[in-house]
Amino acid sequence: MIPVKCDYNIKNDIEFILESEKISSMELGEKTGISRTTLDEILKTGKTTNSVCEKFYSYVYEGRYRINVVKEELAKEQYKQVLFHGSKEGLSTITHDGSRPNCDFGQGFYTGESYSQALAFVCENKNSSVYSFSYSPDKLKIHKFDCSLEWMMAICHYRGTLKEYDQCNLIKKIVAQIDSADIVEAPIADNRMFYIMAQFADGEINADVALHSLSASNLGLQFVFRTVAALNSLTPIEKYYICTPEKEDCKKSLNDRAFAIDTKLKLAKREFRTGKYIEEILK
Repeated sequence: MIPVKCDYNIKNDIEFILESEKISSMELGEKTGISRTTLDEILKTGKTTNSVCEKFYSYVYEGRYRINVVKEELAKEQYKQVLFHGSKEGLSTITHDGSRPNCDFGQGFYTGESYSQALAFVCENKNSSVYSFSYSPDKLKIHKFDCSLEWMMAICHYRGTLKEYDQCNLIKKIVAQIDSADIVEAPIADNRMFYIMAQFADGEINADVALHSLSASNLGLQFVFRTVAALNSLTPIEKYYICTPEKEDCKKSLNDRAFAIDTKLKLAKREFRTGKYIEEILK
């Protein structure tokens, strides 16, 4: 296990709002419902509670400050290679073998290349937060997938929908490539995308229909850290608080994205009628 020693940087964020809004801590307290005593204590110690964070960051977000997104940009300027992880309950440590075995590429520590990706996976959870990490993958073995048949097969295999094809040479080859890698770099697949993959695995749609539908998602890349050596390349940067208004906006955007994926699936079914089905590929 690797310890994760970072927390909300609310002290700096309060200082930023006081400066940007040109207001006093007393005025900020009146606007947020946080006592001046509490604000002054945070400015001294940096320590706070989730209830205080909710009041402060909701005020900030509703004031049109997209502070977490800006922090993402600044982190990438400073550290160059930055990844994000959404946590439902918070992190004290990270491990390469603590996730569910039926994740996209088996057990590993899963990260994405943007703050919005990480947020999308935890916006439904009450106590969720997002973490940023810098990383240095030098001398590590990285296996890369694009939005391809092999990528889709890998995810279907690890999520348990290709059990009758587990001994096929193509599946064995894909699994061997993943097992030999420290890090897997591949397009992200959320549950909406996996619904399409499952239809392919069940023989309901062909590979061309599935892949053209999945290309509509554009969630970006995920980086799966599968070994201790890979985890040691990560350095925690900051923990980001996700206020309720931000979560609600994220849910709305996910609904819009789901509609776009469903629309492309319907159109792809009309356009790509001659692609190969799973039993033809893995016979």
